[in-house]
Amino acid sequence: MIVVTRPDRQGIALAAMIEGAGGKALRFPLIEIVPCTSTVLDSIIDRLDAFDLAIFISRNAVEQGLARVAARRVWPPNVAVAAVGTGTRHALEAHGIRNAFSPDGEADSEALLRHAGLAAVAGRRIVIFRGEGGREALATGLRARGANVEYAECYRRTRPEIDPRPLIEGLSSGAVGAIVISSGEGLVNLARLLGEAGRELLAGVRLFVPHRRVAEDAHAFSFSHPVIAGPADEDMLAALVAYFSRAG
Repeated sequence: MIVVTRPDRQGIALAAMIEGAGGKALRFPLIEIVPCTSTVLDSIIDRLDAFDLAIFISRNAVEQGLARVAARRVWPPNVAVAAVGTGTRHALEAHGIRNAFSPDGEADSEALLRHAGLAAVAGRRIVIFRGEGGREALATGLRARGANVEYAECYRRTRPEIDPRPLIEGLSSGAVGAIVISSGEGLVNLARLLGEAGRELLAGVRLFVPHRRVAEDAHAFSFSHPVIAGPADEDMLAALVAYFSRAG
């Protein structure tokens, strides 16, 4: 059994892919995405034409940000678009935005900052669509290069009310072979949900993560040698299939 801990809507797609490949998936969302509105967000959306570049930090930022934009206006065609990873870029494409650039491989702020599209941003006005209280690395790096950066915070992350018993039963019986975690916040929520005693059940369960930063976080939660699969659902599925094929 593979435990998919992504927010509910995102977890549905990956779970279906796992089942389609012959595996068994347990959807167990550790983060709930709640849309948020504010006068600051609406003001940014109303003057989107004034920005040179819009950056979407995640698929959640795409879904929530573009929903809020659509409620007020059409997306301005003159604004360039960037995505933190290929999964986010694919989400943009699904919404008809097909000119976005993103880094290959790694899907985080540091990788995007290394992209040639952000090499010369002095004097450019950039808006970052993200959740409340996200990391500052991207904005800090862009401002250091002379860009003017604003945040369009369009959602917040909360810990859902979820019954831990199906997961604990799966871990106790040995039925759980892998857990898919998308963020350090998901790891924290997992630890809080299971408690100290429950965390001991994680020993020996393989963790699959989208990029190196989450893998580094995982070492503090009893996971050794997490598998860095990549940012897209297809990357995650390929890594899971390869791992369990080797394991027999």
